Amino acid sequence: MDTVLKQVEFLLLVAALVAMVARRLRIPYISGLVAAGIGLAFLPLPLDIPLTKELVFYTLLPPLIFEAAFYIPWKELKTDLPVITAFATTGLLLSAALTAAGMHYAAGWEWPPCLVFGALIAATDPVSVIATFKEAGVHGRLRLLVEAESLMNDGTAAVVFTIAAVIAGGSTVSATSACLMFLTTAFGGIACGLVVGYGLLKLAGRTNDPLVEITLTMVAAYGAFFLAEHFHMSGVLSSMAAGLLLGNSSELGQFADKPRPSLAGFWEYAAFVANSLIFILIGMHEARQNLMPVFYSAITAIGFVVLGRAVAIYPVAACFAKTKLRIDMKQQHVLFWGGLRGALALALALGLPDDMPKRDDIITVAFCVVAFSIFVQGMTMTPLLKRLGQLPKH
Repeated sequence: MDTVLKQVEFLLLVAALVAMVARRLRIPYISGLVAAGIGLAFLPLPLDIPLTKELVFYTLLPPLIFEAAFYIPWKELKTDLPVITAFATTGLLLSAALTAAGMHYAAGWEWPPCLVFGALIAATDPVSVIATFKEAGVHGRLRLLVEAESLMNDGTAAVVFTIAAVIAGGSTVSATSACLMFLTTAFGGIACGLVVGYGLLKLAGRTNDPLVEITLTMVAAYGAFFLAEHFHMSGVLSSMAAGLLLGNSSELGQFADKPRPSLAGFWEYAAFVANSLIFILIGMHEARQNLMPVFYSAITAIGFVVLGRAVAIYPVAACFAKTKLRIDMKQQHVLFWGGLRGALALALALGLPDDMPKRDDIITVAFCVVAFSIFVQGMTMTPLLKRLGQLPKH
């Protein structure tokens, strides 16, 4: 335990230095973290923190999901909820299906691993997306659409992945039972988050102690996640629901996007720590992947993942073209290119059972897609925003 704490302290020191350098060089912070992790992997240092599903999914992801949802204003979200839901359901299914078909017909994979890979890689990681948009200074409807869609997409992708894993395991699942499983897992997760959030909200209303409020929000982030997972519901959607509820409540001072300074400071730092550890560890483990045996599969996957994201955005957005929820074409381009992959996809891949066909290939290819997403899409996101005129004018 003492050794792990020392390693974490060292990685946080590296993260702080990377943050300073990234700001000076004007490069995305997450790209700098992954690059630093790759560099650390080649140094003779006693760093052996394993990147596991338990670490990412159960330890680092809940506070990140909660923190992102905590700052989303419900009034604006409610207006765009139909289009965000369409992206995170219909769009995600289209993306997953196209990626799975591409891996089957172009890369020659069997259908079971194709379905699993298509489902897990369809998740656009809110950790990557939100960090990039914060650095770029993007605000308004575009940021709301990207962040909220990414959060909801994350939750629905985890649900679709569960269904795909069941099918890949040899179980027969009818269309009706698959839809029922999806609805139960998704809405059950949301219900768990609202129950936990409401209970802790009542407690928060009885105190003005900032330390107690911070503690209650941390309990909400993890409590909602673990309660939902205990009942085989969506922990991601549960933490998201709890974050939305608490973040838009008067008890915690979140009206007008101004939570109490102590609360805001704590969650900003918590997000910084979780982000730093996730992406440095991704870089370290990326450097250890043997890419040559799966090089063609990785290139194929990257192509179909990008194409799948296009199919998830443009046709769905076209359905709202003649409504008040119409999305400007420039903003559609940002939504398309801003669909970064990251921690959740890797967590789901690393959690696959050992007897899953092509398990090692799925993990390695997922790492390659995430690397492309972080370095290529992440590094070009701000120039794209600037070219499309989507950055705020100072």
